[in-house]
Amino acid sequence: MKRYSVPLVLFAVGLFFQLVVLPNSYPPSHYDVLGIKPYSSIEDVTEAYEKLSSRWVSGSETPSAIAFIKVRYAFELLTNPLWKRDYDIFGIDEQLWVVEKVKEANDGLKFSDIQLPLLQASSSDKTIQPVNMVTSENFISKLGKSRTMLIQVYSDGSPRCIKFISTWKMIANLLDEVVDTGMVELGDVQLASFFAERKRTQQPFFRNGVPALVAFPPNCVSSNCFVRYQGDHTVDAVIDWMATDILGLPRILYYTKETLVSKFFAESGYHKVKVICFSKNGERAVPFMRQAARDYWAYASFSMVLWREEDSSFWWNMFNVESAPSIVILKDPGVQPFVHHGNLNRSQFLKIMENNKHQELPQLRSVTSMELGCDANGYSRAGNNTVSWYCVVLAGRLSVELNKMRETMRKAKQILAGNVDSDIPEATVSASAAGVALKENRLTFTWLDGETQKKYCLFYLYSENIQETCGPRGYVLTEVPRLFIVRYKRNSTEREAMAKRKKNNVWSIYQEEDTNVASQLVARYNGSQDVQEIIQWVSHIIEDGDTRELPYFVDNTPELIPEDANPMWTKRARNVFSAGKGLKHRVQGFISALSEYMKDPRLGPVFLLGACLSFGTIWVQNSQPTQPTQTNDGTEKKRSRKAERSNHRRPSNVEKPSSITDEVPKDAYQMLPSDSDSE
Repeated sequence: MKRYSVPLVLFAVGLFFQLVVLPNSYPPSHYDVLGIKPYSSIEDVTEAYEKLSSRWVSGSETPSAIAFIKVRYAFELLTNPLWKRDYDIFGIDEQLWVVEKVKEANDGLKFSDIQLPLLQASSSDKTIQPVNMVTSENFISKLGKSRTMLIQVYSDGSPRCIKFISTWKMIANLLDEVVDTGMVELGDVQLASFFAERKRTQQPFFRNGVPALVAFPPNCVSSNCFVRYQGDHTVDAVIDWMATDILGLPRILYYTKETLVSKFFAESGYHKVKVICFSKNGERAVPFMRQAARDYWAYASFSMVLWREEDSSFWWNMFNVESAPSIVILKDPGVQPFVHHGNLNRSQFLKIMENNKHQELPQLRSVTSMELGCDANGYSRAGNNTVSWYCVVLAGRLSVELNKMRETMRKAKQILAGNVDSDIPEATVSASAAGVALKENRLTFTWLDGETQKKYCLFYLYSENIQETCGPRGYVLTEVPRLFIVRYKRNSTEREAMAKRKKNNVWSIYQEEDTNVASQLVARYNGSQDVQEIIQWVSHIIEDGDTRELPYFVDNTPELIPEDANPMWTKRARNVFSAGKGLKHRVQGFISALSEYMKDPRLGPVFLLGACLSFGTIWVQNSQPTQPTQTNDGTEKKRSRKAERSNHRRPSNVEKPSSITDEVPKDAYQMLPSDSDSE
């Protein structure tokens, strides 16, 4: 019986497919219910229903309530042009739940007592006003752009699409200026089929019906890279899917008043501006805000806070926030925060971020040196044609002394800009060399973290007591912030001479490639922390640097060390669609393909055929006669014949002559020759 286990299993599986799987996978169509051919016209559908109805009215046939409901549903569905089109081409039958509902409501009643019509035709009378309609003619021009595109495939006759249109408008509004959106109607069969999946019979279909959402990542031009949405059709779910999975934007986390300082402030880093967004309802951050969190990650850290009325006094005392929605931007320690109350659109929010991405006294970092003009590669905030510009740098380790000096430098900058009152006459300040240079964007005030940027700090401030300013604290107990100014000057004549200069060897080539474009002259400040004295010193240095002919000196400046590594979500955004689709979408595609393969009507016959072949092979093997005795006798005879032939060919040792290989006799001895010298 064990021999027949394989064919029995194959037979059982094939029978299961034929009797259980296939009937559930391919239920009778609505055309089968009416007894007509598939894809029959509306006239044929009406004629078939009238024939059945005439039999019921005449009393020749009395259908059950369930049979009548199925026939009536098929008639109403197939006589509506839009519903019939969606059913014939894409297999969409989204109102099938009505059949089960009517069955439960009319259980035990006669078919004549069922209230008609089953389907509300008024739901198809409403028309959908498409937003950014996409057709086969203009679709090609929208592909392959650097911007993500989200497409909604809908049907004018779908009640679900009619209900979803208000949600779609909210989604399109939230994604505005971040993602391009468009709508495709099922009437454009060629384009709609492009977005659909394919059954084993090559019929296009939408797994979850319509509306169906399809996202095209940047530079996607084929069906191998677009992604179909499989989640709930809610605003929050769709927006989060687009922002996280498609755009790769970071999520902005929520904090409470207890965790805002201990977690957000402590973990976000002192070198970044803090952006706190107060929400009234606890919804996720909108996509353009998450995009700003990605674009400004080197400058700012973002957080969300749920506004509660019982905490209003706490937020007012801490940030001067009155209500939500609102945005708070924290910069330097001791500086009044920037607060904005009310909603913002994308352009307004980006303008606020651009104006407040730096601290009041900007920090000199690897990502800000070019922008601030404190770089020796020849870039100035005043433009590339500027000959000379200046950068006032306050260097030191994070400490109370550094914060006090930063406040002094902020005040000096504000006085030169004319934003605060001072004892110095305004005319004198504006006419000073520092005031003029600041207005011309040739002067920048900044501060440097001497501990993190040790090499950079030592390069400009090398002295005996430099450990009080640069490098790790170690055993040094005193903190001494130091101020210096760098004059950058571009010398086009010198650069042209360097370009024409003959390169004697390979080392000179590398040396000139590493040399900075602008010359640098450094002046260190040794005065007090008085604001007026600092302003006078800066003005004197600028006036001296602009009027005197100083030597052109260039050297290799140490690079500034980045404070942050590239965040993980930026790598994800670059790689999530590097191979066409992410792992998650590949798994979903494999499961979908497997489920479709299980519906293949050829599987059942294949299993049954395999069972028959296996059974036949085993039966043929068992039906062959066996002769174990004769076989054994024949084998013994063959063995005896081989032994006789081998013995016959073997030579005998009786007549074999003796040789040196024979055994030596016991009394044998060596005979000596006659001419031997022995006695």
